This record gives sequence, C-alpha cells and structure tokens, in this order.
Amino acid sequence: MRLFLAIDLPSSLSEDVAAVQELLSDADSLQFTDPEQAHVTLKFLGETSPDRLDEVEDAVEDALDAAAVDPFDASVGGLGVFPSLDYIRVIWTGVTDGADEMTRLHEALERETTALGFDAEDHEFSPHITLARMNDARWKAHVRRVVEQEAPTIGTFRVREVRLKKSELGPNGPEYGTVARFSL
Repeated sequence: MRLFLAIDLPSSLSEDVAAVQELLSDADSLQFTDPEQAHVTLKFLGETSPDRLDEVEDAVEDALDAAAVDPFDASVGGLGVFPSLDYIRVIWTGVTDGADEMTRLHEALERETTALGFDAEDHEFSPHITLARMNDARWKAHVRRVVEQEAPTIGTFRVREVRLKKSELGPNGPEYGTVARFSL
C-alpha cells in the first residue's frame, strides 16, 4: 500500500480551501485536490508492504517522542507554487503559524523512517496544502497572476495528532484513508 504521514486539516476548513481554489477556477488545465482531503504531508513513504506496518508505527512513535512537539495551533494561507513561477506543477497554500513545529515533526520522522530504509526527501521541507496540479502551461499566466496578487487566509486549527495515511488511486483521483493516529 502507498503510505504517507500527514496532518489533516479539519473539515471545518474545507469550504475555505474550496473558496481559495475558486480563485483559480478559470484555469481549465488545473486538476484540483478534494478540499475534504486537505492535509500537510510530513513524510511520503511510498509503496509499503503491510508486513512493515508495526515497524513503521513504532518508528513514528519514536519520532514524535524525539520531536517533543505538544499540540499547537497552525494557520494556513497565502499562495505559492512548486517548483517555480516559470515552471508551475503544483499550486499550494502554506502554513504560517505552526511551520516550525511541523518542520520539527518532519525532521524527526525523516530520521526514523530513513533508518528503516525509506527514501530520504530530495527537497527542502515546506509545510503546505496542495490545492491543484497543473498538467500543461496554457493557463500559466493566469495562475501566476493569481498567485502574485492574492493572499487568501484559510484559517487556524489545533494540531493534536499525526496520521499514517494510505493513498489509493481511483477514477476521480486519489482517495486517502487513515491507517493509524498518533497523538502529540
């Protein structure tokens, strides 16, 4: 199964995520994420045998103990893109307050999971929620203009747990399910 570790946004913010996506709705070439499934990925694990779930869960517990992060408030807003405004693949909204805590969690999870043989991240961690993916450049100028001119606020929520999640690809995009929850 395809696994990752994440912090889910509460469903109370899904309408706010959808409102920000609406700013980009004129761009036909965008593939929008489901606002009900909005999350911050802390560590992508990839294809993982179910036989490894116990060791993964133990590693997550060890990482959270090492990170020593108590429940905290996180604020989400603004717009950005990966990898750059010249070559847009992903449009995201970022984490402002709470980014330091999420980075500490990511670093601890990275240490523990790479010790198990999972691939190390090949880019700097930047806590964000993916809003859409761009499949072609026809609407690049429009997306760039929105990203440069808009600074939406999605909201603030209390982070109390990290979730081990699975991703299953379906006809309407990925569907995420929670495999395990880990309290901070």
